[in-house]
Amino acid sequence: MKAAVLHGKEDVRLEEVPERPLGPGEVRIRIGAALTCGTDLKVFKRGYHAKMLVPPTVFGHELAGEIIETRTPSWCVGERVVAANSAPCDACLSCDLEQENLCDDLLFLNGAYAESIVVPARLADKNLLRLKPGTAFRDAALTEPLACVVQGVEDTQLAAGQRVLVIGAGPIGLMFVALAKQLGCEVAVAGRGEARLNAARRLGASEVFDVGADGDSVKAVTARLPKPNFDAVIEAVGKPEAWEAAVKLVRKGGTVNFFGGCPAGTSVSLDTGLIHYSNLTLRASFHHTPRTIRRALEFIESGVIRAADFVDGECALSELPALFARMTAGNRVVKTFVDVNH
Repeated sequence: MKAAVLHGKEDVRLEEVPERPLGPGEVRIRIGAALTCGTDLKVFKRGYHAKMLVPPTVFGHELAGEIIETRTPSWCVGERVVAANSAPCDACLSCDLEQENLCDDLLFLNGAYAESIVVPARLADKNLLRLKPGTAFRDAALTEPLACVVQGVEDTQLAAGQRVLVIGAGPIGLMFVALAKQLGCEVAVAGRGEARLNAARRLGASEVFDVGADGDSVKAVTARLPKPNFDAVIEAVGKPEAWEAAVKLVRKGGTVNFFGGCPAGTSVSLDTGLIHYSNLTLRASFHHTPRTIRRALEFIESGVIRAADFVDGECALSELPALFARMTAGNRVVKTFVDVNH
């Protein structure tokens, strides 16, 4: 089969990869939709991911498609499905505490940028979901990133009537906008890129702050709101300076979620007096659980989240190396649909 293979830093090649035979409990999916992701861009730039993969390897993890081969009675050929990119062990302390996102033995799945993918038995059992007949593969492929956002929304305990600031207008930030609006929150966004900021408005942001080339969220927000009064601030950029900005933009007694993962080895400087005397709650959310995967698909199948609002680019599998090169150079497309058949 054709597949994109990561060989190292900024080195992705389209290759013919042999299809391995299925083991017990496994299924093979013909991929109907694969989407680009910020995590995959980080993997491309770094050439590896300490937890998820070791090159040379197929990669990509946002996908939906149809089962074409199975070695388990739980699944049938022809079923339309979406696969999460991991499955917990159900045997460690974190799993016992229903914090499966922190599982000591998360089994990861990569290989969305290919004609087909084999889903391991554990994942087929725990995090492979059937789609309703009318659910498009493009929509369903948003399930995994949306599940991470659902995790973040629940960790932050967002509720109707709250004023929420989302820092970052990429796909994750935009999903936070959509879900917070669905909950009845008043949502503001600090980000950049005209297309992305317009998307934030369409998804329900009542205020939009353009952070400009320097990315200074504090300056952009306080220029119009000298005393910000946000109940919750979601950091969805993944930069230390954005983490530090989030703490400065939340109200006394408010909550900050450091959602964006920063580069390894980085650190932040926080004002201890501000945190203490303002009685701030600081949270960080990581990954997803089987429950948030299912909740995410519910949001998609009920029409709250649609690919049309997030997927604004398309490319053939053969063009994937060039696409990632453009993304590295600053392509501002929100998400790209990868046609694995061309």
